Amino acid sequence: MREITGDALEDIALGAAVLGTGGGGNPYLGKLMARGAIERRGPVRLLDPDELADDDLVVPSAMMGAPTVMVEKIPRGDEVLGAFRALEAHLGRRARATMSCEAGGLNSTTPFTVAAELGIPLVDADMMGRAFPELQMCTPTLHGVAATPMAIADEKGNSAIITTVDNRWTETFARTLTVDMGCSAMIALYAMTGRQVKDACVPRTISTIEGIGRAIRDARARHVDPVAAVREVTGGYVVWRGKVADVERRTATGFARGEAAIAGTGAYEGRTLRVAFQNEFLLARDGEEALVSTPDLITILDAETGEPITTEELRYGFRVAVLGIPCDPRWRTEAGLGLVGPAYFGYETPYVPVEWRFGPGGDRS
Repeated sequence: MREITGDALEDIALGAAVLGTGGGGNPYLGKLMARGAIERRGPVRLLDPDELADDDLVVPSAMMGAPTVMVEKIPRGDEVLGAFRALEAHLGRRARATMSCEAGGLNSTTPFTVAAELGIPLVDADMMGRAFPELQMCTPTLHGVAATPMAIADEKGNSAIITTVDNRWTETFARTLTVDMGCSAMIALYAMTGRQVKDACVPRTISTIEGIGRAIRDARARHVDPVAAVREVTGGYVVWRGKVADVERRTATGFARGEAAIAGTGAYEGRTLRVAFQNEFLLARDGEEALVSTPDLITILDAETGEPITTEELRYGFRVAVLGIPCDPRWRTEAGLGLVGPAYFGYETPYVPVEWRFGPGGDRS
């Protein structure tokens, strides 16, 4: 176990935006809320999964909704505590720790607020190894862990407990409630034992994103290419460089949906990459060829600073580098692809691991 201070949140938030693949909510807001909680209550204890007892209760906490909405509908800060306490009350038991639902964006830093305010540890793990748009898209689903009972709360003081027959129905009902709550809400769900966390979750992702953020910061300080630093620390591949030529974006059914067109520069001159997203970047195509697709990570970075760019921040004229990063191996199984593969999102392209296209002999510039 080690302590996380407010200063460490800078690297954590930066790295979280990389693995957020454009979604997961703006990490800046989550960082501010977490920093405020740490200043009030003290450092957060980061607990390695192996330090959990098998019968410990772990309750993950997160934001649900369209990330673009949070540009104007900023959380008050205590909504997630309301959801967390409501689920504890329903379970009739105090949680040993909380955990991030996804290793990306706001949802990597939101649980720090819960941990600091309630004086409980944060488990160094998450349930995706990246960010995904729907609640059932978690590795615990692959292990038969139920998402419910789930608590959901908004900034007005409304809250609800949901119990469903499977995790897909959890997404359906919770999404409807989230839309009614203004397209963003705070949630607590996937209550697990320590044993389930060890078996079903992606370990040490908070440490991973902290390392990614540190690599970007160090590269800037040494005046070397931060994009290359991200590529190196993530084992990813630079699949495109160019200038954002157009962004089509809309909020529909509780998601930020759309597509970005990136006109190629340098070696990519004369071609256009199209990146489709549903909260997260899901498919990157050069003409009819899919260069990277879900469940592998598609991350867009500022070409000069290495700053990760979210779907709500992407704008015309940005000069960017697009990275493809291999996902957790569990997403590449038949069950994993059924849950988060291209076909689930309506794309006809078959899934091909990014390293098959850009491995030895491919472009890893």
